[in-house]
Formats: sequence, C-alpha cells, structure tokens
Amino acid sequence: MKRVLTALFAMLAFAAATPASAQQADKMSPEQAMKVQQALPATPAPVAAPTAQDPENILYLDLSTGGRVAILMRPDMAPGHVERIKTLVRRGFYDGIIFHRVIEGFMAQTGDPQGTGQGGSDLPDLKAEFNALPHLRGTVSMARTQEPDSANSQFFIMFMPMTGTMDGNYTGWGRVISGMEFVDKIARGEPPANPSRIVKASIAADNVPPPPPAIAAPEPAPAEQQAAAQTPAPPQN
Repeated sequence: MKRVLTALFAMLAFAAATPASAQQADKMSPEQAMKVQQALPATPAPVAAPTAQDPENILYLDLSTGGRVAILMRPDMAPGHVERIKTLVRRGFYDGIIFHRVIEGFMAQTGDPQGTGQGGSDLPDLKAEFNALPHLRGTVSMARTQEPDSANSQFFIMFMPMTGTMDGNYTGWGRVISGMEFVDKIARGEPPANPSRIVKASIAADNVPPPPPAIAAPEPAPAEQQAAAQTPAPPQN
C-alpha cells in the first residue's frame, strides 16, 4: 500500500508540474496541437562554429618577428570578446602595440597601448565569457585583473598547454591556425629589452595585404676588413 501511495503522489506531482498545454495535448486534434506548438516561443538555433574558410572570423597579426599569424576566432564561444577584437582591429588600435609580457613556456601578452600592462581601450570592460575552449598551444585568450569582468583589450597567445589553471578562469576566444613559428620568435621578458610588436592587425574579410618586409640592416664587416678599408692605398707610379 505504501508503494502504491508513493507512486500515486509522484504521478500527481508530475501532473502538477506539467504545463497545461502538455496535459491537454491528448485531447486536441492534430490541427489544434500544431497551432499550440506554433504559438510557443521558438528555441534559438545554436551558433555554428566558424571554419578556416570564414574570413569574417579570421584575425591576421602581422608581427615584427617576420610574418603573418592567422587566428581562427570563436564567436560561438565568446561572442562579446570576438566582437570587441573586431572593433578594435578595425579601428587600428593594435597596430604598433608591443608584446609587453612574454614568459618562456607560458604565453605572450599584448594589447596595451601603454606597453606596461596597465592600459586598455576607451571601451567598457567586458563581461566574462568563460567557456569550454582549452588553453592549448596557440590558444588566444583575454587577459584580465583578479576581477572576472575586467577584460578590455589585452590578450595573450599560449606557447604551451596550461589547461589546469587557465580553463574556466580566462575567456578563450580563438586559436592560431597558421604562423605559430612567428609567435615562437616573440622576444621574452617582462618587459622584453627589445620587444616584438604587432605591425598590423586586420580581419581576413577586409583583404588587407601584409606589410612589406622590413629591409634588413647590413651586417657589420669583420674587423680585419674594416681595418683594411681604413688603411690608405699605397701610392702608384
């Protein structure tokens, strides 16, 4: 008897918690049920992950280390952060900014126009969008203070995986898909003595060509050649 009463109470509770439209569904004609279904609010479709063929979500960073880095951005994971990056890139905000904090075996951080780690843009700070993107080699994630909702313009690129301490604490919004060798060449230091910089940042859809390669300074001649060049030639008859 106790089991029967328990089951009865469970059935009553389920019925009470079931929406009226669901309870009445069995009494409706197919046409009526369709009208009820059409009147329900539509469930938004999930945002599809972008692909490498989606130029609106490819970020190019032309670095002073010698080449172009391509980053696949993930608006499906961090829409607010990706939109912020696009806005600042199209303003030219990142052009010329240095990598001010670069730790071997960890990451390279940039995005501060002051070059100290204390600056940002004139836009308001972002609300955190912590997500399931792991912090692997090449992951691009937003820098912040100890406050979760303090990311603004600074971001970092991971040299090595560090999922245990980073995942769930920083908003990942992309990953390098080509040019990681130029990231590896970024000068180390906090700050580096001779920092590497973003020469030009652009969105692939805008078709901005890479800047011309810098003209390399000629290597100094060996000391023997310099001395020979400075020695006057003997007089000729």
